[in-house]
Amino acid sequence: MSVIVRWAPSPTGRIHLGNARPALLNWYFARRHGGRYVLRMDDTDHARSTREFADGIEVDLSWLGIQPDMLVRQSERTALYDAARDRLITAGRLYPCYETEEELDRKRARARLLGKPPIYDRAALNLTDEDRARLEAEGRAPHWRFKLDGRPVQFDDLIKGQQTVNTASMSDPVLIRADGSYLYTLPSVVDDIDLGITHIIRGEDHVSNTGTQIEIFEALGAAPPIFGHHNLLTDAQGQGFSKRLGSQSIADFRDEGYEPMAVAIVATLTGTSLPVEAYDSLDAIAEKLDFSMISHGSARFDPAELDTLNARLLHAMPYAIAAPRLSALGLEGEAMWSLLRENLVKFPDIVEWSKLLTGPIEPVVADEDRDFLALAKALLPPEPWDDTTWSQWTNALKASTGRKGKSLFLPLRMALTGRHDGPELKSLLVLLGRKVCLDRLP
Repeated sequence: MSVIVRWAPSPTGRIHLGNARPALLNWYFARRHGGRYVLRMDDTDHARSTREFADGIEVDLSWLGIQPDMLVRQSERTALYDAARDRLITAGRLYPCYETEEELDRKRARARLLGKPPIYDRAALNLTDEDRARLEAEGRAPHWRFKLDGRPVQFDDLIKGQQTVNTASMSDPVLIRADGSYLYTLPSVVDDIDLGITHIIRGEDHVSNTGTQIEIFEALGAAPPIFGHHNLLTDAQGQGFSKRLGSQSIADFRDEGYEPMAVAIVATLTGTSLPVEAYDSLDAIAEKLDFSMISHGSARFDPAELDTLNARLLHAMPYAIAAPRLSALGLEGEAMWSLLRENLVKFPDIVEWSKLLTGPIEPVVADEDRDFLALAKALLPPEPWDDTTWSQWTNALKASTGRKGKSLFLPLRMALTGRHDGPELKSLLVLLGRKVCLDRLP
């Protein structure tokens, strides 16, 4: 079987980590099996979907390393949905309903009071042609429901194993609103059939939808794809990510200076048996991640883990990769990069760290260290300098003052850099040069 997967976001906002998880898992699956990846914009919600958000999704996917093989927009495929609608109506599987939202709410409340499940009672199936004509004459426009078989629907889930969804416990789903617009379900199934989607990989919150969709696939005479439902990524507080709640978007992570690989790794390996560690590429992850490794429990995002991973990726980044980005910041130099990258958490941090070399810095000198630093200035070795200069200088200071350890090194660091932390002084000294060190020492 030639694998074809799809990721189907709604362009109603910027995508977040929770959206990136299925986007990437589908990509891994396609790459692992030599398949194709379809980006499908579910933009049938004309009130909330915008081209700006759709373009933003493409930018975010590209930043993460995903290059779809095909892009389709549901707003351009309405004729396909209309044809499927007509087939289902003819087959008696799609029927008009005239209840208002208030009437449906009352029915559900009454069912709960009677101890019954609050599912639709299919009253509309008992309406005569005269009843429907009268309701429409009153100004009521019908919404359309799909008549479920009401049976146990079984499928073998790629991640969760054998699953059963009993559609007898569900309301017949509304597929078409009263204004004639389509909800997600019918266009999704029609597109999956038309595009030849072989595998649908999505969050476990869609398991019950799968039972409904399998019945629609069958009603349209198509074999359902293979489904896989992964655990959901939650935020640090255990809450689901949500566009409506303003969850941090992928664009936010990009703007804050995170590496796309770090974001991709955390979004997908969290909640799996693979460790959250550095990888060179998405393909390297695809080779290792089998869906049997995805946990059945929740996957909680840890911001500190993202920071740690981001730092590791930067610490290992070769100069050839960093050079164009450094140039864009007005910086250059392989020695500078090799020295300072170990201190970075995010790439833009290099601008502040580079001031250790270019200045300006504010030397910090404690009163009790002034005599020691004056002696250090006097004992500063002549140039040329190399990797041995630091030990020559500090050995001479140790012999002259008896200082060692922190009392020896910290005053030098504070005077030369103005910071308690930073790169190895042995290497920094060579890049600073004797004149700069003389200027910074009191």
